Amino acid sequence: MTYQDEDAFRTWCAQALPVTQPGLINLHGLPPLLAAEIQWGLNAHAQVKQRSNWDLNGIKNLINHCWRGRFTSLIDLDGEGYQGLTRRQFDSMVRQICWETVNGLRCVYYSPSDTKDAGFLETDHFGRRFKNAQSHFNITAVPQRWLRDLLWDHLAEWLRSPQCPRTRGPFDQMRRAAVELGVFLETDAPAAGHDPTVLRREHAERFVADQRHRARHGLPSLGMVLVDGRSPTVTDLSCQFVFNGVRKLLYSAITAGHAERLGIDTGFLTAIPFGGTGLKQRSRNPFSDDVARALTDETNLRRLEELDLNDRGLRDIWETIVATGRCCSEVVGLRLDCIGRYRGLAMLWHDQTKVGNYNEGIRIPEPIYQRLDARRTKTLQLFEKRYGRTPAATERPGLALFPSRIRNPNGRQPISYGHFNQRFKTWIASLDLGGAYVAHQARHTLATNLLRAGATLTHIRRYLGQLSERMAEHYVKIANSDLEDVLNTIWVAGPGAPNPGKLLSGDTTPINRETALALALDLSRRSTPADGGFCTYQPVVDGGSCPWKLDCENCDNFVLSGADLLYWRRKAEQWRSIAENAPDDATADYLHTVFEPTAKAIKGLEQALAALGILDEALTLDLRRPQDYFHRTWSTAFRARDLAALKAPDDATGQA
Repeated sequence: MTYQDEDAFRTWCAQALPVTQPGLINLHGLPPLLAAEIQWGLNAHAQVKQRSNWDLNGIKNLINHCWRGRFTSLIDLDGEGYQGLTRRQFDSMVRQICWETVNGLRCVYYSPSDTKDAGFLETDHFGRRFKNAQSHFNITAVPQRWLRDLLWDHLAEWLRSPQCPRTRGPFDQMRRAAVELGVFLETDAPAAGHDPTVLRREHAERFVADQRHRARHGLPSLGMVLVDGRSPTVTDLSCQFVFNGVRKLLYSAITAGHAERLGIDTGFLTAIPFGGTGLKQRSRNPFSDDVARALTDETNLRRLEELDLNDRGLRDIWETIVATGRCCSEVVGLRLDCIGRYRGLAMLWHDQTKVGNYNEGIRIPEPIYQRLDARRTKTLQLFEKRYGRTPAATERPGLALFPSRIRNPNGRQPISYGHFNQRFKTWIASLDLGGAYVAHQARHTLATNLLRAGATLTHIRRYLGQLSERMAEHYVKIANSDLEDVLNTIWVAGPGAPNPGKLLSGDTTPINRETALALALDLSRRSTPADGGFCTYQPVVDGGSCPWKLDCENCDNFVLSGADLLYWRRKAEQWRSIAENAPDDATADYLHTVFEPTAKAIKGLEQALAALGILDEALTLDLRRPQDYFHRTWSTAFRARDLAALKAPDDATGQA
């Protein structure tokens, strides 16, 4: 090699990029530490099971930029090394490679004690990694060092414990609690809260009052900032999480001995009240008829398809949710071979356990089966296009039906629920339906339709995959049109029974809404109407004569339903009027004694209706007045077997 000007030649050598060679990464000329970091990052990335895709050009661009900028470590690049660069010089792939490598290097460069001093926590130090989360957990938003250290110790103890939370949610809630307290102390307490020895009970009480004031008036949080820069609104639910979190954090300081070491006043540590075990959230309503029709309209469904730019099956997911009532996460996580025919029936196999057991099968409509089968064909074509082969028999059970484009090297990772939910919200907003709707309401809608079609709560619970009937009740809505059926199915023992007013399902004292609702949905209707109630004596129900000559009020087979409440209240008023007009006290006492069993039955019926929240509605309805039994529709009756044996006039002539 010859040159005329050695200085110019060496300057050119220092500035010229290495010659690009296919399949080769050139680390020559990089500082030893930087070269070792890149090598370590490539090795660590290859060991990740569900990893992102690093292309060769992105790795080379990162190396060239580090070489050009004379960086000695990726840590320096991760700080201010992005500034002044064009998108072509430092694109998203380069940023992703650098960011993931630096996140891994923190566990190498920082020990657990170092992370405590720096104000963050690495879950990898404890052998933990939450799903869809990084190891890095930042707590620098807590302004006081003593409070931040208490938070770090508490979270580290969680990570060491066998009962460590399965998700990052409890960690986020505890961090928010510490941030809210720390920011308030910074603005209200002496020395900005940095000296824990001067904190007293009144400081904690003012913090509680401030949180409640913000929740009552819908004011923004003092310390929390969302991704878009806005401050979240303080609510009753967030107050509950903050109070419980701060209370747990401060009490752990007492038990661990940190409070005595820091000299924190006991009154401050114990002043935070208990936030509660949980606020009852208003369950979502089913879709109205107009909304349901709009969300299943073919034109609108095509608009949802248009939002699916990469054809990942958003419409297929939505139509499956509507038809099956499955949770969004259950449908999004379906596997490639989730459908099949068994004795000619179309079946869908999914995971109801949330732990990867795809062993629950339900019948699905034929159109849904055809749609999912077409999606399976598309997924196989994507797999073959990416890997140049068809999946092996051992690979198929683990492949996702709706595979993700990112962090999916083997086709097992489905698209995220957040991706589907974001596109679904955009679709809903474009339809201008006059409200905010979520995909989960399709589950409520299906449950309500099953109830109206005659399914019991037990059947609904089994179909929806709920562990208890109490969980299934959140999906069941009783419309006003169904009130009469509910009233007719709330039965209590009549005045002639050994225990008047007792609910017929068994011992339900004290009765609550859940018990009464389950009773209303599961009671047998094998009975026949009687004067003021129902007769459950089976020979009479089957059409036989009453052996007690219709003495219903003194019969233990006579029961009262919710529809009879108003009738029996009128009878109670009639009996009281007769007793008040009795000629002497002995006669009045006798009349009250005679009516006492009926009064107990009425009281039990009112308790059952009140537990369901429909007592007022029952008092406004007069479903069966005594005079109605003399109407022709009640007095005219036929045997069911005689009616079933009748033939239509057309049948007799052989006409269709």
